[in-house]
Amino acid sequence: MTADGTRAVRAGLPEPEPYEPALPGPVFAAHFHLPGDAVGPYTYGRDANPTWTRLEQAIGELESPDESAHTVAFASGMAAITAVLFSQLRTGDAVVLPSDGYQLLPAVRSRLESYGIEVRTAPTAHDAQLDALDGARLLWIETPSNPGLDVCDIRRLADEAHRRGALVAVDNTLATPLGQRPLALGADFSVASGTKALTGHGDVLLGYASTRDAALADSVRLWRKTVGAIPGPMESWLAHRSLATLALRVRQQSEGARALAAALADRPEVTGLRHPGLPSDPSHELASRQMLPGRFGSVVSFVLPDKARAERFLAALTLVDEATSFGGVRSSAERRARWGGDVVPDGFIRFSVGIEEPEDLVADVIRALDVAGQN
Repeated sequence: MTADGTRAVRAGLPEPEPYEPALPGPVFAAHFHLPGDAVGPYTYGRDANPTWTRLEQAIGELESPDESAHTVAFASGMAAITAVLFSQLRTGDAVVLPSDGYQLLPAVRSRLESYGIEVRTAPTAHDAQLDALDGARLLWIETPSNPGLDVCDIRRLADEAHRRGALVAVDNTLATPLGQRPLALGADFSVASGTKALTGHGDVLLGYASTRDAALADSVRLWRKTVGAIPGPMESWLAHRSLATLALRVRQQSEGARALAAALADRPEVTGLRHPGLPSDPSHELASRQMLPGRFGSVVSFVLPDKARAERFLAALTLVDEATSFGGVRSSAERRARWGGDVVPDGFIRFSVGIEEPEDLVADVIRALDVAGQN
């Protein structure tokens, strides 16, 4: 069996051609030569593009190494999320969303309800969404959740949802396909923002949805064509280029996140510490069974006593960018409550560990905590 790191290096590459690059450059084309009937693979720039095709093949190989998967790339993670939801739901349907998921889900909820779709919510932890499944058309799972880092049992939820006639989609953004494989655990869709750890350099907006069901893929692809939520060829090429280092980045970030979480556990001013890789974390046992060994993600969350203390901490960091998003090669952190969309304390910190040496990063964080406590 090919190891994940080896697979990531070569995923989606074409057969070698003499004197051609291993990864051909982006194809910029609004239209293609199209003689006769419109039956070719590339007809018009909103339908398909060779650069997307390679990226989609690559992501499909990572999301489902043992069984063919169909992947549809989008201009952003939210484009992928809404494509799955709106392509599968109709007026009168019911959908179950996490109540503690990504901060734009409440806006999505309002739009779904305006179309006559019933929206039910429940927390991620303890598989609480099970209680809202009766009569639902689709279950949306986010695990680990963002930003709280709770984990639910994908296999259990998927089996029960299917028994009750519901489709299952999993937001796999935080874990990446090298940390967790929802399709192998029974999900119908694995959806993610490629903006974050998948591409990892903070220079691309991208999203995707993967499924093993060709008909489901076709319905999502038609939604993309209809609303025009297509990825740019340059973004697609950059994303594909970045996949080659995904395994290295995931490995280093996971190691750094565990080291940071362990160091924070000893700080008296830190409460609410969460990271699935921390043995004391409430989600650790389930995450250890469900996620791939040692790959618990780059995000650590914790709470400082108040807004002022959190702001002083962020200002004192020297190796960490104060920025939103996560999964990048450079560590970043933010006081999440500044956005207003998450139900978190004012001092809640979402910390994304980059690929710095763990000992350097931990030293910087401990120093910044000390500085923040002096004022």
